[in-house]
Amino acid sequence: MTALRPDETPGTDLLDPPSPPVVHVPSSWVFPTLGPELFEALRSRGHRRIALQVPAGLVRNAHELAQRMREETGASVSLVARACFGACDFPSEGEVPGADALVVLGHSPIPNVRLTMPTYFVEMRQEGGEPEALAKTLVAAGVPARLGLVASVQHLDLLPRLTLALQAHGITLQTGTGDHRLSYPSQALGCNYTSAQSISATVDAYLFVGTGRFHPVGLAYAVGKPVWSLDPLQNRLEPPIDRASLVRDRQLLVARAMDARTFGIIVSSFSGQNRSAMAAALVDRARRAGRSAEILVADRVDPRDLEGRNLDAYVCTACPRIALDDYRLYPKPMLTPPEFLMALGELPMEPYRFDTYH
Repeated sequence: MTALRPDETPGTDLLDPPSPPVVHVPSSWVFPTLGPELFEALRSRGHRRIALQVPAGLVRNAHELAQRMREETGASVSLVARACFGACDFPSEGEVPGADALVVLGHSPIPNVRLTMPTYFVEMRQEGGEPEALAKTLVAAGVPARLGLVASVQHLDLLPRLTLALQAHGITLQTGTGDHRLSYPSQALGCNYTSAQSISATVDAYLFVGTGRFHPVGLAYAVGKPVWSLDPLQNRLEPPIDRASLVRDRQLLVARAMDARTFGIIVSSFSGQNRSAMAAALVDRARRAGRSAEILVADRVDPRDLEGRNLDAYVCTACPRIALDDYRLYPKPMLTPPEFLMALGELPMEPYRFDTYH
């Protein structure tokens, strides 16, 4: 029943295709902070029209950052108005006309995402917190002795010292290595937790080091073990996320979509989220199951763009977190590709399968 892509071989799982090759051209460079090394690199390469892309958390300070970059480089700097969700949604040429370089704050490269211009990644590294104090917080909470370690890129530098501090208390942190979508061991992306999944057999639970709930929630969907979340800036430890409740909500949504006769298969035009081949295969699966399906192309998926359509349910092949985190914004069920196959009866409801983006 698998509809093969042109580059697939028989037997390849539609939802777990081989990782694309690493793409190195145009060039990219990585810097830990917005500082002298970055400014010197921009000056030395003669960039004159720089586009600056920032995540939502830095929008408030974006104008000051752009002005500092102008003063330090002497180049023209324009801000990309659309907030950046990750290194998967670079601005199109139409959003940054005439730019000869892109500076991306708060994200690391995704090695298998094709770049459109010379790109400078500023990861905004900060250790945050004193390792021994953080270790005492974890011990006092009674975390398991074998923890899989996952972190946002900003706090990766803290991990070696935190690991040593916890070892003194009899707790081991294990580091996994992910696929070609991850730049670093233990790194988390909202769409990819393969570094955590690679050590699932040897850990009792996971520790996420970073701020916010976005990554811990995604990790909870992706792994079947407890996920603790440590904010190293505030030395605050959150108890394990209720994964059973998350999965139960998704299963109820899948059940609502089982009787759907018409599906909208959403494809993102963002270079790092575009899964057109998968969307075409899902259309084929729908038709083989006696349903109808239509491909809908968008850049940023907006609920308002789906209003008034004569469709019973949607399948998002763009970022999986659109369906998982924002599903209440949509009047019709919004499924991930694995959930779509559940609705068609091709995959079981259990074990729940996270839509890992390779």
